[in-house]
Amino acid sequence: MTTTRKAPWWESGVIYQVYPRSFQDSNGDGVGDLRGIEQRLDYIAALGVDAIWLSPIFPSPMVDFGYDVADYCGVDPLFGTLDDFDRLLKAVHAHGLRLLLDFVPNHSSDQHPWFLESRRSRDNPKRDWYIWRDPAPGGGPPNNWISDMGGSAWQWDEATGQYYLHAFLKEQPDLNWRNPAVRAAMTDVLRFWFERGVDGFRIDVLWHMIKAEGLPDNPLNPHYRAELGEKLKLLQIHSTNQPEVHDIAAAFRALADSYGDRLLVGEICLPVETLMHYYGREAPGVHLPFNFQLLDAPWHAQSLAAMIIAYEAALPAGAWPNWVIGSHDAPRIAARLGEPQARVAAMLLLTLRGTPTLYQGDELGIGKVEIPPDRIRDPQDLRQPGMGLGRDRSRTPMPWDGSANAGFSTAEPWLPLNPDWQQRNVQAEQHDSGSILSLYRELLRCRRASSALALGAFELVAADGDLLVYDRFDDRERVRVALNLAGNAIKLPFDFDPAAKLLVGTHPRESMGDMLRPNEGMAFRLSGPAAA
Repeated sequence: MTTTRKAPWWESGVIYQVYPRSFQDSNGDGVGDLRGIEQRLDYIAALGVDAIWLSPIFPSPMVDFGYDVADYCGVDPLFGTLDDFDRLLKAVHAHGLRLLLDFVPNHSSDQHPWFLESRRSRDNPKRDWYIWRDPAPGGGPPNNWISDMGGSAWQWDEATGQYYLHAFLKEQPDLNWRNPAVRAAMTDVLRFWFERGVDGFRIDVLWHMIKAEGLPDNPLNPHYRAELGEKLKLLQIHSTNQPEVHDIAAAFRALADSYGDRLLVGEICLPVETLMHYYGREAPGVHLPFNFQLLDAPWHAQSLAAMIIAYEAALPAGAWPNWVIGSHDAPRIAARLGEPQARVAAMLLLTLRGTPTLYQGDELGIGKVEIPPDRIRDPQDLRQPGMGLGRDRSRTPMPWDGSANAGFSTAEPWLPLNPDWQQRNVQAEQHDSGSILSLYRELLRCRRASSALALGAFELVAADGDLLVYDRFDDRERVRVALNLAGNAIKLPFDFDPAAKLLVGTHPRESMGDMLRPNEGMAFRLSGPAAA
């Protein structure tokens, strides 16, 4: 296999998600900010990633912690100023990194000037910038749609006698993307940030942006269970994933491409066969439609192998895969799997074909964090208590060292720290060759040094019981990855080439051997030049 084209930076790159509220506080208010992120760029660069994705930093009432945007072309004072942003961006680039922003186009804050105008009267010029409807013939909401945060997706406005649509909180009214003026205004937003030098965007809930004409009722979900949360009572057939959204994605892509080597990542929570449409239909779509399958995949070798093979087979010609295993919305990897398997998961994520996205703190093995009832901040948890839907547990501050407040802030952090922060922090782990942080750094180093791991093809070797084995290869080398997903030793079902060289493993090893120890993963070169 020979690759002749020059791959864009993001194909061999690794994205690192920073949740700004929880990364580093520079001014002692207990909340992270842009200057704090700048202070920690040496850490991010030394980790070995290629790009930083920032969760929203825009002016916001913070009802949903920045995903309710009141000004798309500014910086919330909580995080700093536009000058702070420009300084951060310059510093990011000076570290050889790239910076992606979180673009939230489906909805704004109800405090955005556009919405304040829109709700002023039925004949306001911006009325149609949002989705307003009369009550149903018998009274009540216009249809049966349910908010992703629970409850009706419609909010009554007494002053104008109509309902407005909100797919999330009532403080997050949905924009009307069928209105050309909305498209033009939001395109200007993207252009504003591209002109400042950002390297791309992660596009929030891209699949939500267009609603079906006529806004018909969504059908009932025949497989609904209460523990799934209220939003899944219905199948979101008419409220999401409409064909016209691909025209919007194509327009975003054309704009990004006009600025050169820029990246668009789309948040799309849909089945794989539907997800693939977001790479583009008649015209190119987003570069990377986020692949979230590892977030809740059954942790069994055969299940993972089948999922990987099906995903690879579904990719359109020329499309590049990507993998996500942790995020600000999902439980921590180590909380789901335990630290021993979190190490194996790290090796899986960073050796599969495609662009991986890491979430801050997962490289430290942060596990379960209990949030006391009086410290809960997540509106999703507050609206549906006891459902286990809270996201605060994944947004706790980064523990940097063993000093007060883990070096995150001089004040009490806005959320509790992980309970073992005095032992599980950056300073402690970076000096421990056996730490999970050291493993992540070594995996990222090997990925960068190996052409096969960075851009090579994928081939399944074995998926039996708790053993998963696959090869990554190109015309220069073949690397084999063997993962033990169990707490007992497993014999490898193949003979070792005497010339095979261990590249990286979850456990220290003196020799290769034909057994994987419990919870062990290793990657070794079967052929090619000696390791760098």
